[in-house]
Amino acid sequence: MEDLLLLDTIERYLTGQMLPEEKEYFKQLRKNNPQIDQMVVEHKLFLHQMEEFSDNTALKHTLAAVHNSMVLKGDIYEGGEQSIKGRVVQFYHKYKKVTAIAASIAGVTALGISMLVAALSPNINKQDYERLVKDINNVKSGLKSTNNHLHQLDIKMPKGAVATSSGTAFLIDGKGYLITNAHVLGNATNATVTNGKGQEFTTKILSVDQDKDLAILKIEDEDFKTVSVLPYAIKKSSPELGEEIFTLGYPRYPTEDIVYNMGYLSSASGYNGDTASCSINLSANPGNSGGPVFNRNGDVVGILTARQNEVQGVVFAVKAKKIFEMVDELKKEDTAVQKIKIAGYSTLKGQPRVEQNKKLVDYVFIVKAYSSK
Repeated sequence: MEDLLLLDTIERYLTGQMLPEEKEYFKQLRKNNPQIDQMVVEHKLFLHQMEEFSDNTALKHTLAAVHNSMVLKGDIYEGGEQSIKGRVVQFYHKYKKVTAIAASIAGVTALGISMLVAALSPNINKQDYERLVKDINNVKSGLKSTNNHLHQLDIKMPKGAVATSSGTAFLIDGKGYLITNAHVLGNATNATVTNGKGQEFTTKILSVDQDKDLAILKIEDEDFKTVSVLPYAIKKSSPELGEEIFTLGYPRYPTEDIVYNMGYLSSASGYNGDTASCSINLSANPGNSGGPVFNRNGDVVGILTARQNEVQGVVFAVKAKKIFEMVDELKKEDTAVQKIKIAGYSTLKGQPRVEQNKKLVDYVFIVKAYSSK
């Protein structure tokens, strides 16, 4: 009975039937109770699917009624090919103008359907779906203070280039191979990465896959020191529903303060049921795109990519197994990267979270994308 009352309350909330005071109270309840928040998300998707089913059913009934009406008027025949052949030419001439109008209407309808599909498809222009990349167009060189040290901003910015966006990247191989989101780079021609100590390194963009929304970079800088073994593993397996996860990233650019957040896996699929990603419940902001999602053992299980604005705390992450697919595809195309060895063993299992973070921060970077002027 309590579940039915809760579902009724959620439906009134989603359909705008609540009084303002009741709505504010329920919003606060969602923030404080992750289970209720997840029920709201699931019920919203359910109502959307029911609405689509109802619309499809109504369309079928309308088409059937029009068909029956045309049969009764003699506009169409159901007596087989022989009964139709004799009148098809006459009908064409008689209804040539009507046919042209119908074709025009069909074109407009097709355009309308295309627009509807585009509106329902996940893209960065949707109000309820926001990629977590930070726009830093026309950032100028200057000084910033972090950890009591002054660092030169964009000291390795390519000549004749403009900084366009920033996000987060992390090492998948200690030899300098990093992963981030493709949308963080956009149409960039160059990128640099900066660690928490303010050290900036030049990189080469090796591969960008828009479908997976992933990109592989390689640090090519004499100031970078390679690492023999990374302290974390990258997992092909997905986390379990309700499993605790945490993230590290740089949503505060241009400061070099890394930000920690903790949450849990709320759904095995991502936006609009995307099986290549998953949904997690935590707080994330522009600049977090490309950041690693860790499980409690310090293993990478995903890459942060976007958030849903209409639902408090729902964030999407590309599943880590896509990193393996990306690397395998790159190896087929470029023999020079055959030595990439994805981190496969974690030394962080069982350690307190504070100690885990201390060992992880050195391998998570700010990534800045540049395009030519």
